[in-house]
Amino acid sequence: MKITRFQRAAVTVVAAVALPLALTSCSSDDKDSKAESSSAAEDTAAPEETADDAAGDAAGGPFGPACASVPKTGPGSFEGMGQAPVATAASNNPELSTLVTAVKKAGLVDTLNTAENITVFAPTNDAFAKIPKADLDAVLADKEMLTKILTYHVVGEKLAKKQLESGTYDTLQKSTLTTAGSGDSYKVNDSASVVCGDVPTANATVHIIDTVLMPK
Repeated sequence: MKITRFQRAAVTVVAAVALPLALTSCSSDDKDSKAESSSAAEDTAAPEETADDAAGDAAGGPFGPACASVPKTGPGSFEGMGQAPVATAASNNPELSTLVTAVKKAGLVDTLNTAENITVFAPTNDAFAKIPKADLDAVLADKEMLTKILTYHVVGEKLAKKQLESGTYDTLQKSTLTTAGSGDSYKVNDSASVVCGDVPTANATVHIIDTVLMPK
């Protein structure tokens, strides 16, 4: 009987010692597991942050001081122009009404609207106003000359902002124009400034300029 009681007491002591050790081991395992889970969550979150940063860096859009005057909504807004072919899109922008009149007189509406992946350097009304009225009226009345001038403003590929930094490009008029600049400041042929660039239309990129270009 004494031996049995002693054995029972020994078992009780061993159990009492082993239980805290087991609990300590389980607690340690739980902490390690939580730490590993937290580390894994951080690792998983990192690529998402990087992707967001990359998306921000890649974001672009219209630029230049005159962009502020473009309507926020409606057919003449950037969104509205982006859904229409270029000649139609220009007709929805009141700042380009003289250009639209010239395009119609030259019979180029369909040509521009059906072209694919082009760039149009679009002079504002103020740009046309720099030309003496008598000279402008004479050009508007001369379809051949008007066509040469207007097609000189069109490049047969889409030119994004980055491509304006330094380049020479063939025009539909069969001669070339040059672009140069950086940041948000660019010039065409060292004479016309881009006042609102990278304007999207359904088939073209439009860079609105403050001076009418003359063929070389």
